[in-house]
Amino acid sequence: MNEKKLSELISRSVINVDKPTGMTSNDVVITIKKMFNLKRCGHTGTLDPRVTGVLIVALENATKAMPVMMRLDKEYEGVLYLHKDVDKTKLEKVISEHFIGEIIQVPPVKSHVARKARKRKVYYFDILEKNEKNVKFRTKVESGTYIRKLCSDIGEKLGIKAHMKELRRIAVGHFKIAQSHSLDEIKNAYKSCKEGKETSLKNILIPIEKATSHVKKVYVKDLSVSSVRHGAPIKSSDIVKLGKNIKSDEIVGILSSKDELIAIGKKTKSVIKIERVF
Repeated sequence: MNEKKLSELISRSVINVDKPTGMTSNDVVITIKKMFNLKRCGHTGTLDPRVTGVLIVALENATKAMPVMMRLDKEYEGVLYLHKDVDKTKLEKVISEHFIGEIIQVPPVKSHVARKARKRKVYYFDILEKNEKNVKFRTKVESGTYIRKLCSDIGEKLGIKAHMKELRRIAVGHFKIAQSHSLDEIKNAYKSCKEGKETSLKNILIPIEKATSHVKKVYVKDLSVSSVRHGAPIKSSDIVKLGKNIKSDEIVGILSSKDELIAIGKKTKSVIKIERVF
């Protein structure tokens, strides 16, 4: 693969990284930025240094799509440590009654957001295994839910102390841990690509069109592509195909007839306003 083609491929891609323990999310971003010699690079959701698993890293132009990936639901597996042993039946009862569905959560002290009570959704919190005070769990939550705080809140509701002992993020929306890649794997694939063996890197790089597959789509006429790229709002006369049930103020992906993502916009009553152009 020639340098220009490789550069274009990288600039419109994201990577599903299996973040190792001991690194911050920003450490991973800096490592990849240096590895690929990039100007821009970012991640779509912070993991604590001791937490491992799915970290979505956007490269170059794909960083413009980060806002629509940050809102994806998250899935985790971890270990909740109870400071005092509690019967499994009682634990499951407290969780089902108080920590499933819409909950009120105050971000932890060390978070980077305002410590104000806010609503978040917990889709499930399943006990996989209980070994005395160690409770292995799997949970799926709305973006912005703090699992560490969830664990301590469960302990508080039980009338004891509890904390998160281990945590691994196993999914971010449609990005799964089974399709993630270690930093060494990414480094070796990039090196092989520079040597003419491009298959491994192609399997790692996720085009922004695929990365944003969860976003509703609007297809525009070929004649309208240029004006969209210059930020002009999209009128009904520009549209070839419109996704189903797009609501007012909803974020949408704008694509050409070649299935190329050219912009992200927001639906209004009369037009679609362009927010970011690729």
